[in-house]
Parts: sequence; structure tokens; C-alpha cells
Amino acid sequence: MTKRPAYRRVLLKLSGEALMGDRSYGIDPERLREVAREVSRVAAEGYEVAVVVGGGNIFRGVSGASEGIDRATADYMGMLATVMNAVALQDALRKLSTDSRVQSAISMQEICEPYIRGRAIRHLEKRRVVIFAAGTGNPFFSTDTAAALRALEIGADCILMAKKKYDGVYDADPETHPEAQLIPNITHKAALERGLRVMDSTALSLCMDNSLPILVFNMSEPENIRRVLHGERVGTIVACADEEREGA
Repeated sequence: MTKRPAYRRVLLKLSGEALMGDRSYGIDPERLREVAREVSRVAAEGYEVAVVVGGGNIFRGVSGASEGIDRATADYMGMLATVMNAVALQDALRKLSTDSRVQSAISMQEICEPYIRGRAIRHLEKRRVVIFAAGTGNPFFSTDTAAALRALEIGADCILMAKKKYDGVYDADPETHPEAQLIPNITHKAALERGLRVMDSTALSLCMDNSLPILVFNMSEPENIRRVLHGERVGTIVACADEEREGA
């Protein structure tokens, strides 16, 4: 069996919900520490790690818009929520003596750096964890799209798509179809055509057009990030046909 290609520079996509633990909203300090420990471990092993974190544990733009807030305004509020999560993750990494930087697509100099592609790459080369906040800086784009965009801009080898509840990509929604089966390998095109819940269609199309693989796995399992990067078969590989065969 052929081993997966080695990944040197990776982008980890975390949902805001991944930081909630068992809470109904906000940040669970213990869950935050667990995530930080995982990121710290892989960074210490020499991987160049960037992170895009969502804000759904604090505020979700789509939900806000459905409750009467203007959609663009709601999306900006969601971007601010991602900055809060990013700063919290940076603080947890600092307590583990892991050097990190937060870069925001919306300027807020007193809190974090502005997003500058060259500076982000330089931080990664110096083995600093880079946390990208505020999505793309534009309304109507999700943090999934921000993850795909930033991964391509920094030349990441893959996107690590960390899920809170699911072990990977299923052939149906496990919440409504208990008989749903895990799909170990699938192409971007097939995932789009079948409407599977990998990431939003804009982000998935961007990855497909640029042959960027996505590794989807359950973040709740201890050390899954390391297992994925060490080549263990965890979750689902979403890749172009040739890459999918290589990783099989």
C-alpha cells in the first residue's frame, strides 16, 4: 500500500463550535487547551501550521441575518467573533510556549497584525503558528472559503478539515440518516455533484480548481491531527483523482 504524500505546510480549519466543548455557546477553556495542545505538538514536530477558526460558537452571520439583521452587517459581526476565537487560541498557545501570530483580514492594530501574505509565509518559515482571523474580510463568504483562499495563498500542501461530531465525509447526513456510511476517499468533483457536507461549494470548487487536497476528520478524538499528518488512515481524503489513488 502506498503511503500518503508527506505534508510540510498545512492549514487547519476549525469551526467555532470545536471550541465550545459541551457548552451551548462560547469557549470551553478545557477544550481550548486541548486544541492548543494538539496544534502545539504538531508545530513542535516541524510542521508549518496555519489555522483558520470560525465564529459560530459566538455569532453566526447567516443566523443573525435570519433574525432580521442585515446580512452584510451580520457577516461582519461573525468576522469579529472569529477574531475573539483567534486571540483566545493564541493565548492558549502562548501558555504552551508555542510562538504564534494572529493576522486579521479586518484591521485592528491593537489586537493583531493585518493579513499580509508575505509576512504570514515568513512567520511559517520561522515555525510560528499563524492564525487567520476575520475570514476573507468580506461579507457573503464563509470561513470555509477563507480557509481555501489562505491555504492557496500560503502554498499549503493540504487543508485539515476538523469536524466536531463527524469522523469524516458520509454518503448522507448522519443526523437524519443513521445508516449513513463513511466515505474514505472521494474527489472534489464527486463531493460537489453529490452535495456532500465537506465545506461550502465555493470553497470546495476553489480547492478542486487548484488541486488542493482536503483531509476531513473528527477533532474530538485525541491526537487525530498528528495521526493524519503521520499518514494514518483517519477520516476522509478529498482529492483529485490522481491524488486520491496515490493516497489509497
